Amino acid sequence: MVSNAWTQVESTSELFITMRQQDSLLFQKGFNQCDLQYLDALISEDLVFYHDQSGIQDRSIFLENVQKYICTNLEQKPIRKLKEGSLVVFSLYDNGKLYGAIQKGEHNFYIREKGKEDRWTSTAKFTHVWVLEQGTFRLREALSYDHQEPQH
Repeated sequence: MVSNAWTQVESTSELFITMRQQDSLLFQKGFNQCDLQYLDALISEDLVFYHDQSGIQDRSIFLENVQKYICTNLEQKPIRKLKEGSLVVFSLYDNGKLYGAIQKGEHNFYIREKGKEDRWTSTAKFTHVWVLEQGTFRLREALSYDHQEPQH
């Protein structure tokens, strides 16, 4: 018998809505708006980030790289947008108690320049593991992979 804990949660569920919000805050505030203080609070002290082009990063390297590569040149600012309809969420339980969630999806990356339309630069898949820490979901593990140039 398959347990519901191993199936994708419904997009109308409280957990899915919470994870969609976490994704939005992570990327809208932390990546697109470069609110590094907010990003710092959103990720776990134990963060491990796996990237198919820039290797494995711990928390400090991840934050340093966001500052250096995402938030330095605001004239040509990288922007991330979730691919509509791609987000899926799976709950994580320990003896019947929710302790986290796995979030998967696809996202598109753009370069934003003042006075110009955003330029699509790549698409990638992502998998995030969010863990409840003191009652708050924090990003514990992130995988960013299958980066592709846009197919025009």
